[in-house]
Amino acid sequence: MSKYITVDTQDGSFHSYVARPDVLPAAAIVVIQEIFGVNADIRDTCDELALQGYIAVSPDLFWRMEPGVDMSDQSETEWKKGFALYTAFDYDVGVADIASTMEMARSLPGTNGKVGLMGYCLGGLMSFITTARRGADASVVYYGGSMEKHLDEANNIKNPLLVHLGEEDEYISKEAQKDIIEALKDNATAQVFTYPGCKHAFARHRGISYNKDAAALSNSRTADFFKLHLK
Repeated sequence: MSKYITVDTQDGSFHSYVARPDVLPAAAIVVIQEIFGVNADIRDTCDELALQGYIAVSPDLFWRMEPGVDMSDQSETEWKKGFALYTAFDYDVGVADIASTMEMARSLPGTNGKVGLMGYCLGGLMSFITTARRGADASVVYYGGSMEKHLDEANNIKNPLLVHLGEEDEYISKEAQKDIIEALKDNATAQVFTYPGCKHAFARHRGISYNKDAAALSNSRTADFFKLHLK
């Protein structure tokens, strides 16, 4: 079962997509969007998490600029708009909105009190930063764009963290990937997996760089990770 709910902040309110499992109580997982908004891919991800037994919540991070963005990666126009929104996006405000969503998710009827965090691309970066600043019960980052520019926050991460990187990512260079791995290597709570031959967004449903095998493997690792730390 899925629907939209409202998250209130001191600056206003925004919608979040919610997918619920058949059996409660359950942990909540907050799913953070890419530059294309809370689109069909993100909603599919939430629905899949609900089938795994979680309450999945995905906040509309672009609500201050344009509420309800819902695009794909299939046209140049959508890419241009997505990058424009990404360029204008305020990370600090985004962390506050994610934290508000996590607080709301933790108090939803039927939750077991635990909240996981996961995100893709921009959402991966935001999951990393939010984990460093606010924490979560468990966090997963899929190919966090510009993550290497925020590694000074890595030492603040105390909860379990899982990171997935495509080795041929056109937006996260091999040098950046080395820096990410180096920054997290001594963190006993963190684990980084790389996927040979994979480009950025290899796990995006119907995406132009989708890799079926790598998506299945990374998603399986994510499922095991959340099962270990949230159930």
